[in-house]
Amino acid sequence: MRSHLLVATTAALLVFSVGSADARVKTRTLTGAAIGAGAGAVVAGPPGAVVGGVAGAYIGGPKLPPRRKCWWHRGVRRCR
Repeated sequence: MRSHLLVATTAALLVFSVGSADARVKTRTLTGAAIGAGAGAVVAGPPGAVVGGVAGAYIGGPKLPPRRKCWWHRGVRRCR
C-alpha cells in the first residue's frame, strides 16, 4: 500500500510540476508522461510506471495537428 501511495505521489508531482508558456508543449509533455507511465506499468509494474512517466515527459508525446481548418472564400473567413 505504501508503494502505491509513493507512485501516485510521484506521478502527481510529475504532472503538476510541468510548467510551460506554450499550451502545445505542455500538452505534449503531459501526454508523453501518461503514455510512458502506462507503458512502463505494463512492462515493469509500479517502478516501470515512474521511470516511463519521467522518460515520456522528457521525450514528449505525439504532435497532433490543429483541430480547426480555416480559409477565405469570397471575402469571408470560413472555419471547420
